Amino acid sequence: MIGESTVRGLIDTNIVIHLTALDFSLLPDEMVISSVTLTELSAGPHLTEDPAERARRISVLQHTEATFDPLPFDAEGARAYGVICAAVRAAGRTPRRRIADLMIASVAAANRIPLFTTNPDDFVGLDRLVTVVAIPRPAVAG
Repeated sequence: MIGESTVRGLIDTNIVIHLTALDFSLLPDEMVISSVTLTELSAGPHLTEDPAERARRISVLQHTEATFDPLPFDAEGARAYGVICAAVRAAGRTPRRRIADLMIASVAAANRIPLFTTNPDDFVGLDRLVTVVAIPRPAVAG
């Protein structure tokens, strides 16, 4: 299984959100995140009116900031993003509504590391550019 043999991998935002409920044997030994994941997590608390959900999202953000040193979306990632958008279009999909997902995939491609996600359908058409490792979504979110 790839999670057991992969030393380093980029974890998608959905992995970060569900991290405590996932089977760690399926994840890379060294988990890294993208600055795009911090962007998504930073927006999260502002996108809910529910105080309990806002508190949960803030907790996830704070834990992530304290735990990970994110890989930047830099010039190499930007160049990879163009190629990734072209691959998405070639697969008959539109990149427009999936900017954050594709930016995360671009960081994985630029750093030549696999991308771990519970939403592999978000990355259809990228198999020649980035290794996408599907992780089962937990029955109960952690």
